[in-house]
Amino acid sequence: MLELLGSGLISLWLEMAGVQIKPTEALETLALHNSRGLVLAPDPNPVGSTTVQQYLQELITTKLVPENLTESQGIWLQSGPILMANHQGTTPLPAASLTKIATSLVALKTWGPDHQFETLVSSTGPIVNGVLQGDLVITGGGDPMFVWEEAFALGNSLNQMGIKQVTGNLVIRGNFAMNFEPNPILAAQILKQALNHLSWTRQANYIYSTMPKGTAKPQVVIAGIVKSASQPKPQETLLMRRGSLPLHQLIKEMNVFSNNVMAEMLAQSLGGTAKMRSQAAKFAGVPEAEIQLINGSGLGVDNRISPRAACAMLMAIQREATTHNINVADLFPTSGFDRRGTMQARNMPYATVMKTGTLREVSALAGVFPTRDRGLVWFAIINRGPQIPAFRASQDRFLQALVQRLQVSPNIPSTITPNSPKYSLPELGTPSRNAILFPANNP
Repeated sequence: MLELLGSGLISLWLEMAGVQIKPTEALETLALHNSRGLVLAPDPNPVGSTTVQQYLQELITTKLVPENLTESQGIWLQSGPILMANHQGTTPLPAASLTKIATSLVALKTWGPDHQFETLVSSTGPIVNGVLQGDLVITGGGDPMFVWEEAFALGNSLNQMGIKQVTGNLVIRGNFAMNFEPNPILAAQILKQALNHLSWTRQANYIYSTMPKGTAKPQVVIAGIVKSASQPKPQETLLMRRGSLPLHQLIKEMNVFSNNVMAEMLAQSLGGTAKMRSQAAKFAGVPEAEIQLINGSGLGVDNRISPRAACAMLMAIQREATTHNINVADLFPTSGFDRRGTMQARNMPYATVMKTGTLREVSALAGVFPTRDRGLVWFAIINRGPQIPAFRASQDRFLQALVQRLQVSPNIPSTITPNSPKYSLPELGTPSRNAILFPANNP
């Protein structure tokens, strides 16, 4: 905390807000706020709170929310240590896919942005004249984005090792999913089909058509069936280790499309929801009571997060990301940069980094955007009610009104500019990408 005080950041934030506070008072206040997303002082500028009150009144006027139920709506606005507005901000509310912020935070802190999940490929017999005389064994390591392209690449790698046929079965064990099918047996049936281009479906052929010209078509024909196993067989020989996309890209894809299967697989690999909830609160510096989770994806109204906790987790992600020379925009969709997934059809201020959340009667939004007068403004909005499209439009208008009143930032800060060259997209479906091949046991 002393380093933070001495860095000048506190003085800068307070001066920007027009707050007068003595250094000794600031130190005492810091001591009282053990939260890393600390709030030192309320904002004397009423822009934030005024805009929030107008937003709540609009919800009532347009009949999105009954006048006596505004307590079911939660809002938190924060710029550095300055609390700009708070309406039910510390109350845990159904957060839908804002839960993925917690999953992202704990995954990033646990593994770091370059972590890769390994898929192991083994055999139980010799390879004779292109025929594996035994089973082909796949051991899943929790790769949440093993898709058609990865399967094609795996098949091409097996072809490069001289394997074109398998006399035995396709055996699956571990945490394996394909094309976001979490059932290992069903996922393995898709994999078996993908390894042999002669059995491809229309979808598989379409995916192949989008890949670089000259990409080989795999042909690994498996004669047996798909089976599951819990323990390795003594005669297994490791053929290949294939790494996933790096974690930072997996998190970005998960958040851009709000992919529930990816989130659940990450939560499972992290040790389960209870452990993840505790760590998310610890890393964000908020009470555990403000982060109540039953899974890693946000499905179900029993996943509850306070707006303050959502902002605190995003700020914790930003802090951790900067230690790896990336930022929060490398992990979440950003308006003006990403036009896929949940960003489509939204009208948010330029360079808003955000995460959406949607259930039948929940519309949530959290993120950060740049302004001239307050720098980065972190926000979280949780709406409850059935009119989801209207809530989304209202959220966008609220953010647009706020950024206009705080003045549009003349430049987009590098701290929330995504896609630095170091972290450009790796190419899906490249046989040599992250694959370590071991010598085949050809006689």
